[in-house]
Amino acid sequence: MKKYKCTVCGWIYDPEVGDPDGGIQPGTPFEDLPDDWVCPLCGVGKDEMEPIEE
Repeated sequence: MKKYKCTVCGWIYDPEVGDPDGGIQPGTPFEDLPDDWVCPLCGVGKDEMEPIEE
């Protein structure tokens, strides 16, 4: 699963970790995040996240 990086603050969404503080379980692909999910660090929406090429 791809990781995604916030273009505003640099926070990395790792699907293997999820976003436990935001109620997102480990193993949740970025594409399956709710539309109203926001970056836990700076609060921007999913549209400000870009995939990281590994």
